[in-house]
Amino acid sequence: MTTSTESGTSLWPIEIKASTAPRSITERDAIMANPGFGKYFTDHMVRAKWTTEDGWHGEELVPYGPLMLDPATNVMHYGQAIFEGLKAYRHADGSIKTFRPIKNSERFARSARRLAMAELPDELFLGSIEALVRQDQAWVPSDQEKSLYLRPFMISTEVGLGVRPSNSYEYLLIASPAGAYFPQGVKPVSVWLSDEYVRAAPGGTGEAKCAGNYAASLVAQAEAAQHGCDQVVWIDAVERRWIEEMGGMNLYFVYGEGDSARIVTPQLTGALLPGITRESLLTVAEDLGIRADEGRISVEDWRDGCASEAISEVFACGTAAVITPVGQVKSRESGAWEVAGGRTGVLTMKLRQALLDIQTGAAPDRHNWMHTIC
Repeated sequence: MTTSTESGTSLWPIEIKASTAPRSITERDAIMANPGFGKYFTDHMVRAKWTTEDGWHGEELVPYGPLMLDPATNVMHYGQAIFEGLKAYRHADGSIKTFRPIKNSERFARSARRLAMAELPDELFLGSIEALVRQDQAWVPSDQEKSLYLRPFMISTEVGLGVRPSNSYEYLLIASPAGAYFPQGVKPVSVWLSDEYVRAAPGGTGEAKCAGNYAASLVAQAEAAQHGCDQVVWIDAVERRWIEEMGGMNLYFVYGEGDSARIVTPQLTGALLPGITRESLLTVAEDLGIRADEGRISVEDWRDGCASEAISEVFACGTAAVITPVGQVKSRESGAWEVAGGRTGVLTMKLRQALLDIQTGAAPDRHNWMHTIC
């Protein structure tokens, strides 16, 4: 048996220790009627340990519950913590599938290398997903706009205050039924261009999906909220003019309309997170006959392009939000402007629906991206 059409990797065995007191059907149905995002969690989780002496061991599925950590545990002092995010979808035939999980596994390993952590084998990453989704498959919604969000993460667990890579780690996988990432639905968001703070710099941890990146972003997100904006947009750390990404999502700019429209996303520089949705959209656009490029877009390009209507739409993309239109930009130094009159663009919604159709089984999976779990 294989675990991914993109990898052909074999399963890693997980010992099943199922809960004797899972939530009732009534309670689960009430949660899934309006799950929000990241508020509720399924009945189980997967955990595994790594030490310098034994490598990876103790792989098990257990009831969801709290962790017990010594106050001197490494992660709470030096921040060795990484995570991923992916979704499981229920298709019309009742099957449950995930979208390109091997890509998440590969990025998880890259993040681990950057933070000097133990690398999780693809077999264990994918095996843990299979075990948890199979066990908690009743938590996978049927609604196309809902899914089961999977959060794999790893922390350093050595006890002691020595400043060096930990000699032990714990990998965990939890799952949460998810509705829309933005509660208002698919409506244009307003963004704040941060010219005071930077997300990442060359040589930093921008390409890693590590907890510290998100902790450092929160002050700018709070600033965005103070200016009435939903999200923050980051610019580069060197010249302070090139657009990088929005919050935890990648950005796309639409130039032109109709058959002549093309999309451009900021190129990967080592400071941007290489999004799996971002990469997939380059291919989906090509499938739809839309020219898709990677390039550099400056703040001035964005502002002037919207003023001249050369830029017709802007949207952000990521696992949690899928695709979200951007309707308004505010900044301290460059002023404020609207994108497409603050409306949701036609191409934005076309790409969003095309990707969702693949993920939910409404369209053929031409690239073998979907991995069947059960």
